[in-house]
Amino acid sequence: MAAGLQTRPGNHLTYPTYLPNWAMPSLAHRRTLGAMLTQLSNQMADAVASAAPSVVQVHGRRRPASGLVYADGIVVTTMRAVGREDGLRVRTHAGDVLEASLAGWDPATSLAVLRVPGLTAAPLTVSSVPARVGHLALAVARSWSNAVTASAGVIAVIGGPLPTGRRRAIDQVIRTTAPMHDGFSGGAFLDTEGALIGLTTAAAIRGLGVVIPAEIVWKTVAHVLEHGGSARGYLGIVGQPVRLPEGQAGTAGSEAALLVANVAPDGPAAKAGVLVGDVVLALDGTPVAAPEDLLDLLTGSRVGHTATLRLLRGGSPAEVTVTIGERPAA
Repeated sequence: MAAGLQTRPGNHLTYPTYLPNWAMPSLAHRRTLGAMLTQLSNQMADAVASAAPSVVQVHGRRRPASGLVYADGIVVTTMRAVGREDGLRVRTHAGDVLEASLAGWDPATSLAVLRVPGLTAAPLTVSSVPARVGHLALAVARSWSNAVTASAGVIAVIGGPLPTGRRRAIDQVIRTTAPMHDGFSGGAFLDTEGALIGLTTAAAIRGLGVVIPAEIVWKTVAHVLEHGGSARGYLGIVGQPVRLPEGQAGTAGSEAALLVANVAPDGPAAKAGVLVGDVVLALDGTPVAAPEDLLDLLTGSRVGHTATLRLLRGGSPAEVTVTIGERPAA
């Protein structure tokens, strides 16, 4: 038996480990293993670099997120990344900032499709190899400074359907051990060859990041581009999710709501008297806790009809009646 001493980093204590001579890796074996790891590491770095021009930064919320190029002038991201309909911008790999508009979104998957005139980057190639539990994969996104950021992990679970709302579900989702912050919402999920497995959402289930498979993403974008031009309701407000203090939460009957950060001049909300600083609690009795909740409720069938917005104004409950308009064409 051969004995060796191991020292843990930052720890001056040593402890013996006993391995039989035949189990001690030879120098040649260690060099071979090192060369294989270096090759895999370089392959993964090359995959990230190759994907980078197809991963853009999306500005909608206060903090930017990511999006994927689908075609010339088209970007797919998540409503979590967008958060609103007005004032959208996309920042390219080269750093150019382009104006964007919401072409439409899919309530079941919460995928949003943006039209970005002037964007010419090529889309990623969808992987032809079926994803399997245990596969190594890469999440690629944009940091808040627009730098490329990457995270690695394994595919931990492939399953579905995943319920996402009233009578809505995503047929299949992938869950991964790759750590992801909010900026990864709308990013790319790649195999080690750099092909697209799916779109990262930055949402998590039991500590595992949720990824929407590329096949579902691409089909959804095609559907939104075909049907997303239909009439949709419009209020003309920009909002941010907020957590209500305990006292206000009791008054409101909810812990989460939507803070009005901007009101479009002459829009339906402005005409109804909605003010910057109002907190939207519900539309016609349905709670609103995020921008996507409100967008979900503003269906085309509501255009021209009146609705009641339940608010907190200066900490006191209030209600206003608003006539829902039609979202302006992109």
